[in-house]
Amino acid sequence: MVTEIRAGQPWWKINVRELVEYRDLLMLLVKRDLTAVYKQTILGPLWFVIQPLVTTVVFTVIFGTVAQIDVGEVPHFVFYMSGLVFWNYFAGILNHGAGSLISNSNVLKKVYFPRLIIPISGVITQLAHLGLNFLTFLGFYVWYLWQGAGLEPNRWLLLLPALVLQCALMGLGFGLWVSSLTIKYRDLKFALPFLIQLWMYATPIVYPAALVVTPLYRKILWLNPMTAVVEFGRHGFTGQGSVYLGGLALSWGVTLFMLVSGLLLFNRVQRTFVDTL
Repeated sequence: MVTEIRAGQPWWKINVRELVEYRDLLMLLVKRDLTAVYKQTILGPLWFVIQPLVTTVVFTVIFGTVAQIDVGEVPHFVFYMSGLVFWNYFAGILNHGAGSLISNSNVLKKVYFPRLIIPISGVITQLAHLGLNFLTFLGFYVWYLWQGAGLEPNRWLLLLPALVLQCALMGLGFGLWVSSLTIKYRDLKFALPFLIQLWMYATPIVYPAALVVTPLYRKILWLNPMTAVVEFGRHGFTGQGSVYLGGLALSWGVTLFMLVSGLLLFNRVQRTFVDTL
């Protein structure tokens, strides 16, 4: 007698109710990830403060002092760190989601639970890291503001929750794509850090988007969904940066497309990925 086990629903249907039922597991995975990162470290959570600080200092020296890239009246330190706060959150979610199936293959082969729980847990885990980075940024921001630097916080700061949400959805969507493709094409695992590094320099983090004046390059720049996030966030805090509503709408369109298509692709792959691993 042969027993054949099949999926109980079509690949294009996302079982949201099942995800809600496994919410306790979701929080356990978040706790596990946070504990694993800080376990057997001397500085613990401070590493997530030190890393962006060191990166900002390096950017300030290389691009601000040596290359002397014009960033207007904004202090170079605030300019670079305001972009890195959003970028680190996005890249963290992308990295976590990209390896969600491969890194947990041993567990996934033995126990059933909604596979989407793993990449979603990365969104919450990285949110804790975002909180540490953001508090560090606010500390320096308030100090520069008190020193009379050319910073003009404005009403665009009200978009901050939406920009954080967009980073989360964007990182999750791209992460699901990479995770699904990595099952078959393992080269992506090695290429991803390099591609993320290139993507960062294609995003206006070390330079303002206004410096890109060639029409073709400017269109390509705003096709990058992180461009709108960084520019609108920076403008809200400093009063400088490109406020291009068409670019924001385009970035949300790309984000939602990647999220929906990533969910569908991941849902299709995770039904049979055990046979591929």
